[in-house]
Amino acid sequence: MLGLLAPLCVAENQAPVSLDTSETLFSVLTAINACGYDQDLTTSDATRSNVRAEVQRNLRESEEGQAALAAVCEFYRDHIEGKSATRNLAQYISLALYLQGPPQFLPRVKEDQLPPDAYAVSGFGAVLEGFYDKAGLHSIWEHHRDDYAAMVNRYHAPLAKMVFDTEIYLKLPSAQYLGRTLTIYLDFMGSPNETNARNYGADYYAVVFPSPGESDSGGAADAGLKMDQIRHTYLHYVLDPLAAKHFIAIKRLEPLLQSVRGAPLDENFKTDISLLVTECMIRAIEIRTLGNKQTAEAMRAQLIDDAVKQGYILTRVFYENIVAFEKDPAGLRNAYGGLLDNVDVKKEEKAAAEVRFASATAPELLQLSRLEERQMLITAEKRLSVGDTKGAQELAQRAIDRQIGDQGRALFILAEVAVADKNMDGARQNFQKAIETAKDPKVVGWSHVYLGRILDLKEERDAALVEYRAALSAGERLPEIKAAAERGLNQPYEPPAKAAGKAE
Repeated sequence: MLGLLAPLCVAENQAPVSLDTSETLFSVLTAINACGYDQDLTTSDATRSNVRAEVQRNLRESEEGQAALAAVCEFYRDHIEGKSATRNLAQYISLALYLQGPPQFLPRVKEDQLPPDAYAVSGFGAVLEGFYDKAGLHSIWEHHRDDYAAMVNRYHAPLAKMVFDTEIYLKLPSAQYLGRTLTIYLDFMGSPNETNARNYGADYYAVVFPSPGESDSGGAADAGLKMDQIRHTYLHYVLDPLAAKHFIAIKRLEPLLQSVRGAPLDENFKTDISLLVTECMIRAIEIRTLGNKQTAEAMRAQLIDDAVKQGYILTRVFYENIVAFEKDPAGLRNAYGGLLDNVDVKKEEKAAAEVRFASATAPELLQLSRLEERQMLITAEKRLSVGDTKGAQELAQRAIDRQIGDQGRALFILAEVAVADKNMDGARQNFQKAIETAKDPKVVGWSHVYLGRILDLKEERDAALVEYRAALSAGERLPEIKAAAERGLNQPYEPPAKAAGKAE
C-alpha cells in the first residue's frame, strides 16, 4: 500500500511519525473522481485535473475500459444517496486505509472488522480492480511520482518542526510513543478544504490534500500546509494514551456530561467523558500556543469563550492550568494527573449552567471510527480495577470472540482476571497468548514479568529468569517494566503478604 516514505525520527528511540503516499489511496480517489466526485475541483492543485484527463484518455477508445468505468461508477452512485460530499469522501478514505495494495484491492481484515463507514462501501475494491487495470492507473501513478515526491519534501521540514516544537513545549518523554504510529498521507485527488484524520486502535492517520501552489518551488506558509489540522491529530496521538492511563481520575469528572446535553457536540462527547476531557485539553493547548507571546490575550480569551460555547466546557480551566504548567519543569506525562485533579466539578457545573451554547459546531477532525473497540477494553480495565472480575472477563472475551480491538490487550486482561481469581494455569496460558499476539511493548513486557512471577511461585527459578530477561528486552524503554524485571532477576518473587510477614 505504501508509496514514498519519509519517517520523522523526532527523538532517539522514538517510533517515527511518517509522511507517506499510497497508490491504493490514489487509486480509490481517482476512481471516485472519474465517477463524479468534483468537490472543490476548480480550487485543487492542477495535478488532480491532469490525472482525471489522463484517465479519460485511457478509457475513451476501449469498450472494456468503458465497461470497467460503468461498473465502478454504478457502485459509487448506489452508495452516495443522502450523503454530503464530506461524508462521501470520508467513507472511501476509511476504506482505502484498510485495503491491500494494487493490483488487487481486497480488505486486509474481515469485513466486520472494518470501520463502520468503510463497511458500507466494502464492495468497492472488487470493482476497483478492473478500473485500475483498464484505466492504466499504475502508469499514471508512476507518471506523477515526482509530483508526489515534491509534495512530501515540501511537508517534511514543517512537520518535523511542529513535532519537535510540540514535544519541547509539552516536555514529553519519547518512550510514550512505543507501540503506536502516526502516518500522514498526502494526495492530490481530494478537496483541498478537507483533512481526514482517523484513530484505529494504536494507529493514527491524517489524509491531507494540497492547496494550489503548495507543490511549487516557492513553497508555502505552514497554514497553507494544513499544519493546524495535522497538529490537532498529533496532539490526540500524544494525549489519548494519557487519558486511558488516568481513567479513574477522569471518571470523577463524569457528572459534567450532564452539563453538555444541550451543546451542539457530537454525541460521542456527550457520552464519553474521556473524549470530552481530551478534546478540551487539546483546544486549550492549541489556544495557548497560538502565534507568539505577543499574540493578544484578548484573542485567546475569545477563542476560549468560543470553545466553551460549543460545549468544550473544560477548555478554560485547562488553559489556566497549562499557563502554570509552562513554568513547571515536570513534563505533561507527570503533570497530567494534576491537571485533572485541579478541576472542581461543582464549580465547572455551575459555570456551564450559565453558558448559552452555540446553535452549531464544526465536526471534530479526528474520527474514532471504532468507538466500540476503544470503549470495550477500556471498560473491561475499569471493571477489573474495581474488583469486578466477572464483568471484565465478559468484555475481554467478547472483544476476542468478535475480533474487536487489540487482541493482545484483551488476552492480557483475561490473564489478569485469572490472577485475581487465583487461576494460575489460566493466567499462564493467557499471558503466553498475549505475548504471541500483542504489538504493544507494554503488554508484552508485563506479560513476561507476570509469567516470571508465576514461575517463581511454582519454584521454577530457571524458567522465571528467562521470562524476566525477556521482559527486560521487551520493556527496556519503559521504566516500570525495567524495574520490575530487574527485581525479578535479583531475587525470586514473593507475594506482598508473604514478604511483609518476613519483614515482621
